Amino acid sequence: MSQDTKMEVTVDTAKELGLLPEEFDQIKEILGRTPNFTELSVYSVMWSEHCSYKNSIKWLKTLPKDGPHMLVKAGEENAGLVDIGQGLACAFKIESHNHPSALEPYQGAATGVGGINRDIFTMGARPIAQLNSLRFGNINLDRTKWLVNGVVKGIGDYGNSFGIPIVGGEVYFDDCYTQNPLVNAFSAGIMEAGNMISARSEGVGNPVYIVGSRTGKDGIAGAAFASKDLTEASAEDIPAVQVGDPFQEKLLLEATLELAKTDAIVGMQDMGAAGITCSTCEMSAAGNHGMKINLDKVPTRQEGMKDWEILLSESQERMLVVVKKGREDVVEGIFDKWDLIASQIGEVTEGPFIEYYMNGELQAQVPADSLVLGGGAPVYEREYKEPAYFEEYKKFNLEQVEEPKDYAETFHKIMAHPNIASKRFIYEQYDSMVGTVNMSTNQPTDAGIVNIKNTNRALAMSVDCNSRYVNADPEKGTAIAVSEAARNIVCSGGVPSAVTNCLNFGNPYNPEVYWQFVGAIKGMGAACRKFETPVTGGNVSFYNQTQMGDKIEPVFPTPTIGMIGVIEDKSFVTPLSFQQKGDLIFLIGESRNDINSSQYLVSEHGVEHSTAPHFDLDEEYQVQDIVKGLIRQNVIQSAHDVSEGGLLVTLAESGMAGNLGFDITTDAEIRKDAFLFGESQSRVVVSVSPDMEEEFIEMMTMADQPFSLLGHVTKAEFRVDDTHYGSVSEIKAIYDSALEKALV
Repeated sequence: MSQDTKMEVTVDTAKELGLLPEEFDQIKEILGRTPNFTELSVYSVMWSEHCSYKNSIKWLKTLPKDGPHMLVKAGEENAGLVDIGQGLACAFKIESHNHPSALEPYQGAATGVGGINRDIFTMGARPIAQLNSLRFGNINLDRTKWLVNGVVKGIGDYGNSFGIPIVGGEVYFDDCYTQNPLVNAFSAGIMEAGNMISARSEGVGNPVYIVGSRTGKDGIAGAAFASKDLTEASAEDIPAVQVGDPFQEKLLLEATLELAKTDAIVGMQDMGAAGITCSTCEMSAAGNHGMKINLDKVPTRQEGMKDWEILLSESQERMLVVVKKGREDVVEGIFDKWDLIASQIGEVTEGPFIEYYMNGELQAQVPADSLVLGGGAPVYEREYKEPAYFEEYKKFNLEQVEEPKDYAETFHKIMAHPNIASKRFIYEQYDSMVGTVNMSTNQPTDAGIVNIKNTNRALAMSVDCNSRYVNADPEKGTAIAVSEAARNIVCSGGVPSAVTNCLNFGNPYNPEVYWQFVGAIKGMGAACRKFETPVTGGNVSFYNQTQMGDKIEPVFPTPTIGMIGVIEDKSFVTPLSFQQKGDLIFLIGESRNDINSSQYLVSEHGVEHSTAPHFDLDEEYQVQDIVKGLIRQNVIQSAHDVSEGGLLVTLAESGMAGNLGFDITTDAEIRKDAFLFGESQSRVVVSVSPDMEEEFIEMMTMADQPFSLLGHVTKAEFRVDDTHYGSVSEIKAIYDSALEKALV
C-alpha cells in the first residue's frame, strides 16, 4: 500500500477532511473497520454538501417532480430532460461555481461553463444555448472590478471558443457579495427524445474507460472546498480550482455525440465534482454493480501522482464511459479520430464494492451505494428559526419616505444604476450569434429565444432571482423568482415547461440561514405547482458569506431559477420593444402604493429594510394566462414585464429597444413614485395598434383582468404627465454607458 494508505487514520484526520465525528463513526460501521486515508478521502468528497446534499435533500424532495413534459426527473441523470415536441427533447441544468470564482475568477467561471455543458452533452444532447446569473459586491471596489472582469472574460473565452451562444442572463451588485461572488451557469441542449445516454454502469466484465484530457493535480478535493466557508486562508486552496480547455471540450463534445450514435456504450458520466471518485461511485450505485479501477492506468499530467490525488482530481474535460465488451475498438477509434485519449482503466464487477488499485495493490475498497445521495450518504435536517430582522422589515412605512423633488433627475439616476443599466459592456464580450440559433439579437425579448432548426418551434429560456426580495421574505421572494422566469417566457411568446435551480445560501448550520432556505423551498414549490413547471434538478451552494466589519454575514439568499418554455409556433415570438409611433400603451395588472424592496427605495432613499413587494400567485397566473392568449390571437405588438426599476424603467427599455418614445399619464390615486418606480408584481406593459384596441379591451373585459391605458408610443422622447424626461438618445446614452464607466 502507498504511504498515505498505511498512515493511521483518526477522528482528527476525518475533521481535517471536513467530516463530522459522527460521520467518521458511521463510515467505520459501514466498512466494519477503520478506513485508510484513501477511503476516508473518498468519503470526504462524496459526503460533502456539494455531492451529497446532506443538509438540503430532505427539503429538496418536497419540490414537484412530475409534469406533462417530463422525460427525466430530478436526480435520475446528469440533467433534466423534457419533451419539446416533434420527437425532440431538451436537456438543461444550472450549477454554481462560486468559491472557485472568488479565488481565481477567470478559471473559476470558465470551468463552470465547461462543467455545465458536459452535463448536457454527456446525455447525448448537443448544447445550443447558455445563460448565466452573476452577483458581485460593491462596484466601486478594485476587487469587485477584478472579479467582474475575470469572471466575464472566463465565461466569454470558454463559451466563445466552445462555440455555444450566450442568449441571456442577469448581473447584480450588492455589498453582501463583496467577498463571495455568485457565478451560476445554465446550459440547454437538444436531442432526439429516445436517444438519451444514461449515467449508469452494468454488465459484469464490461470495460471502463476514461476519455478526454489527462488527469492532473488541479481541482483536487474541489467538492470539499466548495462545501466550506471562504476565509482569508482560502487563497491556499487555489489548487482546488480547476483549469479549463474549451478547445479540448469541443473535441470531446463531437467525439461523445459520435459515440452516442453507436451501440458501443452502456453508460457515460461527466467527471465534475470529485472527479473519478464521483463518476465511478454514482454510475455503479445507479446500476447496482461494482467496479475494479486501476488508477495507474489513468493518463496523468504529472509523474508520481498518488492514488488519492488521482481519485480526487477535478481536472476538466474528462468522462467515464462503460463500454460493451467487444466494442472497445469502436470507442478507441472514435476518440483517436478526434485526437483524444481513451484508456481502459477497469471493468464492471458484480458489486457492491468499488475497488481502487495502484500497480496491482489494493488501495481502497468501498461499497458504492454507501457513498451516494439516495444511498448511504447522511441526511440531516438542520435547526432553523426566523431571524429578528424579519419582523423589523415589516415596520417599514411608505409615508416616512419623501417623494423626489425632481422626478426626471431621479429617473436618470436609476437608469444609470448598475443593477438597472444595460449590461452591454458584459454581454458584448460574449458571442451571442455562434451557431445561428439566437432569435433575440435583432428583436430583444424578455427571455432568450433559440431557434429549433428544421421545425416551426423555438425554445424560450430565462434565469431569474431578485435576492433582495428573497432576503425580505424567502417564501414570497422565491415564488416571485419562479413567476418572473415564467412571465419572461410568456411575454416572449412561450409556454413555461420546467425549472432547474441553483440555490445559493450561507452556512446551513446557521439557523437563520436555514430558515431562509426552508422558506425558499416552500415558495418555489408553491409557484412551480401553480405553473406546472416541475423542478428537474440543479445545485445547492451553501457557505456563501462575506465579512462585514467584525461580523461574517451570509449573502442574500439567492435561489436562482432557470426555466425553459416552448414556443409552439415561431410567429408567436413577441418583442419587448415598441414597434411603431401611435400604438397604444396598456398596463396589464394593477399598480399599487408599493415601493417595498425596490431599487428606487434602496438607492435613492438608502432604505435597506422593507418587506417584499406585493405579490399574489393567483393574480400572477391570471396575468400570464391573458398575455398568452393575447399573443396567440395576434392582438398585441410588444410585451415587457415590469420588474427591477419599476414601470418607468420598463417603458424606457421598450422605447430604447425600438428607438421610439412614449407619452404617458400617471394615476392620480397612486403615489407618483410608487406608480413610476414601485416594483409590485404581476404587471406587463403591452403595446397595441389602434385598429386592435377594441379586440384588446374585449379580451381584458371577458377575462375580468384589471388593466389601464397609460398613453401612446411617440417618435423620440419620453414624456410623463406632459413633462419631458429626456430624449430616447439621451436616456440610451446614460443606460448603455453606465456599467462600463463604473467598471473601467
